[in-house]
Amino acid sequence: MKIHAIGLARNTSRLVAMLSASLVLAACAGMPAKIADGALTDASGKTLYTFDKDVASSGKSVCNGPCIANWPAFTAPADAAASGDYTVVTRDDGGKQWALKGKPLYTFAKDTKPGDKTGDGFAGNIWHVAKP
Repeated sequence: MKIHAIGLARNTSRLVAMLSASLVLAACAGMPAKIADGALTDASGKTLYTFDKDVASSGKSVCNGPCIANWPAFTAPADAAASGDYTVVTRDDGGKQWALKGKPLYTFAKDTKPGDKTGDGFAGNIWHVAKP
């Protein structure tokens, strides 16, 4: 019985930590990101990714034109404000995009349902699942 109680306490602690992280993310200037299976997702559960060609903290996304058709920007409202590790970059088209630790965030067009991670390691391992 004692072993079962220790396992339950550990699982409860993990659940509390995950829920706390989710609440913090939801409070970040209205940013609708969540955590699912260790990955950041948008409000609909689509996995978020980072792109190695983006330079952290440059304030820019280099995924434009045909790239953005396959890797839609995780858009931010015009009045979005940075909070913690989350910042906002201005895209070449003038739109706003969320960034994590200075790296713009994207979804992947070929992820068809919540939880898909088919873009991880894509194109010679230059796309990666975003993790908190």
